[in-house]
Amino acid sequence: MSADATSRPVGAVLTHEQVVRHLAEHLPAWTLSEGSIRRSIRTGGWKATLMVTNTIGHLAEVAWHHPELQLSYARVEIGLNSHDAGGITAKDLALAAQIEAVLMWRPGRESPAVFEGTPDEPAHRYIDYD
Repeated sequence: MSADATSRPVGAVLTHEQVVRHLAEHLPAWTLSEGSIRRSIRTGGWKATLMVTNTIGHLAEVAWHHPELQLSYARVEIGLNSHDAGGITAKDLALAAQIEAVLMWRPGRESPAVFEGTPDEPAHRYIDYD
């Protein structure tokens, strides 16, 4: 996390400027809207939507921080904020980073490639990567 976003206590509400700067530098696919940081994930269909949702659910439960999720056939909308603190905190940014790291991991692109990853053909596509 950027120094501005981590220089406050974990439960402290971050300023609008701190959140916007952090998103621009570290989480460019996320936006700040309606008091939450938000991300939309396009999936390959309902089965992939459920896998994405369960993955987010696991990460959130382990972190004891619970997102707002909206699901449709081929999309998962994520909203994060710290209701108890009344705004965006370092917890929100940390969970967003973990969600991003897990869901946007693309095996086969690192060296050496131990995993080949899923094919990009529509019949096998899991996530429509940004």
